[in-house]
Formats: sequence, structure tokens, C-alpha cells
Amino acid sequence: MTSSSISSKGKLYLVPAPLDFGCDTQTPLTEVLPLGTLQIAAKLQHWVCENAKSTRAYLKRVGEICPLVQPLQSLNIQELPREVHKKGDHPGSVGASFDAKPLLAAAMSGFDVGLVSEAGMPAIADPGSSMARAAHDLGITVVPLVGPISLMLALAASGLNGQNFAFVGYLPSDAVLLTKRIRELELLAQKTGQTQIFIETPYRNTALLQVLINQLQPNTRLAVSCGLTLSDTQSLSNKISVWRQQSHNLSLRLPSVFAIG
Repeated sequence: MTSSSISSKGKLYLVPAPLDFGCDTQTPLTEVLPLGTLQIAAKLQHWVCENAKSTRAYLKRVGEICPLVQPLQSLNIQELPREVHKKGDHPGSVGASFDAKPLLAAAMSGFDVGLVSEAGMPAIADPGSSMARAAHDLGITVVPLVGPISLMLALAASGLNGQNFAFVGYLPSDAVLLTKRIRELELLAQKTGQTQIFIETPYRNTALLQVLINQLQPNTRLAVSCGLTLSDTQSLSNKISVWRQQSHNLSLRLPSVFAIG
């Protein structure tokens, strides 16, 4: 593919969003997103997203800092199919067969396209990998913009191995399968030194924390980060033996990231 054919196409920008989605309070965008990211987002006319409603709310916040290139209601906003953002779009998942190329028609015509999820960086613990793959296959330049990524912030605060780690998504909700999975991850962490990172929906966070404290071995280290980038963010990291002895007052109603190692 020639450089001229690449330059005639638009770019796919991976636009991070603040981590306060669904929270009672919002963090000022300028505290979590650099001006360069906000300026690029404000110039984009074409968007692909997880949820159009939350994307409009986000872009309204962006427009309060950097005027949007068009009125909000005039922007072209397309949603990824539900099965893609609910079941995953990575190889081996339900959404892996989804062809995202039609959603990049604007980029093929020379317009830049923004990809955004409800919180954090699209395609990391969020949908969007199918868009990035399709862009590469079409010769469209993919540009990740700077912004918050909850998994990396939690890992940095955990004191666990940041050289070898894995994100394993959500753990099973069934009690028996949950216990089995926790033991598998703990054994993997013990054998390889690899930090195991996972998340849960906020209303299940308290129950998951209690199961982890009850099921993990005393010398296993458990780290929990809640409300990352918010004013009341908390990050705790201790061996299970300490978790069992000390009381804690984590804001588990907020989005949280768990890690063991």
C-alpha cells in the first residue's frame, strides 16, 4: 500500500473517557485528560461508541472546554452492536466474527473517526478491538490518545508485579465456580509471579471482596483500587492475613479494580 493511499484516508482515534461513568460525582475533564486529547475529540465529526447516550454526555463535557466542530446533535454517532460490547470482540469471543469495516466508511472517505467507550481507554477492558483490527486491515492509521486506564492505575498502586501481569476480566458469579476460579488465579500467581487483575460490577464488589478474603491464602497479597481519579479514590494492598485482622472502609460502591499476587 502506497503512502499516498494511506494519507488519503482518515485516522481512527482511540479516545479515552473519564472513569467517573455512573458515579454520583464527576471529575473535571482537565484533571484527567490532557488538552491535546480534548482538542482532537472536539474536532471529530464521526464517532463509533459503546453507547450513544453516554457518548453525547461525554462530548457535551468536552464542548464546554473545547468548542465542538459541529453542534452535538449534528455529529455522526454509531453504536457497536450489543453482542460486541457485551460479549467481547476479541478472537474467540461471541463478537469476534463481527465485521467492523462498514463502521469505518467515513475514514475510508478521508474523515477522521473517534472510537470511545463508556469509561477509560476503548479496547482495554472495554469494546473496540474489532474496530482497531478493521482499521489496520483497511490501512487506516490507528492513533491512541492519552487518558486514564483504570487497570494500569490500579496495577501501579498495588505494589504487585508490574513486569508480568494479566487482566482476566470478570470472575464467575456462581459461588462454586467463583471459588474455583479464585484458586486457579492464586495458583497461577504463585507459580509464575504474574499479577492477576480483575473487575466486578459495583453492586457485587463487597461480596467479591469478602470471598477473596475468605478464600485466598494468608500470604497472598490482595490489592483493591476504588474510584480511581475521583476525589475519594482509595487503593489498599495487603496480605490476606492483614485483611482478615484489620477493618477497612473502601468505597466499594464505586468502580473498583482487584489484583492478587
